[in-house]
Amino acid sequence: MSNKTQVELNKSEVRRFLQSDDVLNMLEKLAGQARNALGDGYETSPYIGRNRANVAVYAESRQAQSDNLKNNTILKAVGSVKLK
Repeated sequence: MSNKTQVELNKSEVRRFLQSDDVLNMLEKLAGQARNALGDGYETSPYIGRNRANVAVYAESRQAQSDNLKNNTILKAVGSVKLK
């Protein structure tokens, strides 16, 4: 006899949660940590997408863009961020 439990998610409520201010604030905090690790020339941009909150980390200055192209610095910085 199998005791498998099935869970059915309420998609509209999950979407509402993923677009909430709490999730956006958490993402902004993590993106800010990455931006601080990157130094000058990098910025963040929060936005609410169709299904979830997002924060972009991007190179704004030419020097930062060149550094990111050569060293993949944004990916490395975002990958090293831990939720505290």
